[in-house]
Amino acid sequence: MVAADSERPNASGVSELLESRLSSAFRAPGIDRLSPRMFRRERSIPLRGSAAALCNNLSVLQLPARNLTHFGVVHGPSAQLLSAAPEGVPLAQRQLHAKEGAGVSPPLITQIHWCVLPFRVLLVLTSHRGIQMYESDGSVMVYWHALDAGDASLVQAVFARGIAASGHYVCVGTWSGQVLVFDIPTKGPNIVLSEELARHQTPISDIATEPAQGQDCVADTVTADDSGLLCVWRSGPKFKLLTQIPGFGVPCSSVQLWQGTIAAGYGNGQVRLYEASTGTVHVQIDAHARAICALDLAPEVGKLLSAAEDTFVHIWKLSRSPEDGYIEVEHCHGECVPDTQLCGARFCDPSGSSFAVTGYDVAEILRFSSI
Repeated sequence: MVAADSERPNASGVSELLESRLSSAFRAPGIDRLSPRMFRRERSIPLRGSAAALCNNLSVLQLPARNLTHFGVVHGPSAQLLSAAPEGVPLAQRQLHAKEGAGVSPPLITQIHWCVLPFRVLLVLTSHRGIQMYESDGSVMVYWHALDAGDASLVQAVFARGIAASGHYVCVGTWSGQVLVFDIPTKGPNIVLSEELARHQTPISDIATEPAQGQDCVADTVTADDSGLLCVWRSGPKFKLLTQIPGFGVPCSSVQLWQGTIAAGYGNGQVRLYEASTGTVHVQIDAHARAICALDLAPEVGKLLSAAEDTFVHIWKLSRSPEDGYIEVEHCHGECVPDTQLCGARFCDPSGSSFAVTGYDVAEILRFSSI
């Protein structure tokens, strides 16, 4: 179900629209009706420049010991890093730029993301030139990997996109469909490109991971591309492909992984939940009227956040039925950000009690917290 521009709902109409979508969507037993409002708008964090129109254009790193939260946003050839106190007051800002190559114009940045490894945190930046890895505060660049454009045609854009940490590896996607796997040492700059995964034929759009907790044959990494294909992997010294989930003609713009369940957001506004080990679809929700730009998960409670170009952010509660193991979904909250083309959305804590969003040509990070 897709609403035309003249039919786009306002904030008060979100419940009615979602009720009709959920009733027509294929879903597992147990999906519940919409819940009352659970979040309120908080003080925004100002940006020096607006957010670029890129999917997944917001990264968040919480530092509970210091009572701070780091935010990262891409703006053309630069990325802005901000540190903010809980009340939203910005305490520090830093700008990072893509490493320049032989081109005339500065290269555009495609994504920025904090990779939390068991022993260190790296800030990874991707661009049309290559991959830059920094210490977590962005103060020191510890690694640079230049993209090899030798196989690209004259009309094909060269870029890296899709970043995630898996164990002591950092995975980064590329325009060619390859996924580069970097082996990260406990400290220092001796980062090594250990493997190149070549199962995708179109550009990588996003990568998601979750800890495998030492279990054998457990899917802990999923890669998505512009054709909608999902590849499910078991990480290790050699990544093992476990299964492939075919696309259906629509790009998969964002993907998450939680307790063996893949959450995938698509260009047609759908959210689909798959069993990672088998690729079986559990739930299909017509969640948005336009393309999804970001998904995020609060791992402690199984909350899923979805944001799209239809100006809406939704939060869903995921759980497994103890009887049959199927995924059950409950809608928790819907938020309209009027007149804004959303491009990034993230929870600000593992319990999902607060979240933040960015919008194209909007020079602030919008914050929301639970009531």
